[in-house]
Amino acid sequence: MTGNRRALALTMGDPAGIGPDLALHAWIHRTELGLPPFFLIGDPRMLDARAKLLGLDVPLTEASPEGAAADFGTALPVLAVPLVATAVAGTPDPANAGATVEAIRRAVDLTLAGRARAVVTNPIAKSVLYATGFAFPGHTEYLAHLARAASGSPQDPPLMPVMLLAGPHLRVAPVTIHIPLRQVADTLSREAIVATARIVARDLASRFGVANPRIAVSGLNPHAGEDGALGSEDAQIIVPAIAELRASGINAFGPLPADTMFHAEARATYDAAICMYHDQALIPAKTLGFHDSVNVTLGLPFIRTSPDHGTAFSLAGKGTARADSLVAALKLADTMARTEASRAASAA
Repeated sequence: MTGNRRALALTMGDPAGIGPDLALHAWIHRTELGLPPFFLIGDPRMLDARAKLLGLDVPLTEASPEGAAADFGTALPVLAVPLVATAVAGTPDPANAGATVEAIRRAVDLTLAGRARAVVTNPIAKSVLYATGFAFPGHTEYLAHLARAASGSPQDPPLMPVMLLAGPHLRVAPVTIHIPLRQVADTLSREAIVATARIVARDLASRFGVANPRIAVSGLNPHAGEDGALGSEDAQIIVPAIAELRASGINAFGPLPADTMFHAEARATYDAAICMYHDQALIPAKTLGFHDSVNVTLGLPFIRTSPDHGTAFSLAGKGTARADSLVAALKLADTMARTEASRAASAA
């Protein structure tokens, strides 16, 4: 675990949330959980104070990304990003928004430079960041912005991040994400479905090691439109999208009624599901794997995973927050990085 492998870059998330708690617990149980080495990007003083609040004995060391794997066995490596204000567990402070964002930027820069293996992000509170002028809907869009900025030129094809929830029993990606339900039908397009499914199929092969991924596509309306009786979108938008995907060699099928595509027998027929809107995807994902599903951003030039939950300010500093999803995110990032490296080596 502490050889010459590059470590994962883990951000602190909102310093008033449970991110620091989870990182500390993960490091303490690193051996029994079989965790890959990681370094935390955050404020060492905040981490030390949080460890004391939780009654945890966690030695910290300010290490370089290159030295983090060697240090990981005896101390939690920290890349310092100082906070402006003292972080109080459970009480978010916009004064620290800049450090929260800087930790994300630093993780991306280090990963793109090859100094870290992947980005793992702890939860942020978007409302806290918005109060200081953060111009992105959330993590995913900011990560895409950083990737575009780092490229120095327009992406061809354009870089498009896709949110995938990956759990032990289901992988699912929504086509539309954080928009009101009343806007979904007007926003949905054949192009968006095709682009989402192509990225999912590509990354399942390159980063998950799934050969010829089987992609199930949900309908939008009840019963996938009931032959037009319950809406025209399924026939006019989703069916042509699936036909285009199949013509390009992607093993996609549907549209499937969403109420019958997530039981065990149905899940056995596909490797990932594409859903039309946020809750259609996330309700089954979180029902089947609430504590150990992982939020994965596909379509980026680096690997990024995250716990599938929020900052949980009410639990911060109390020692009751479960680290299952962060542990799963760290392990999945490690597995994806190994798969991608192995595939690249085979192609060389």
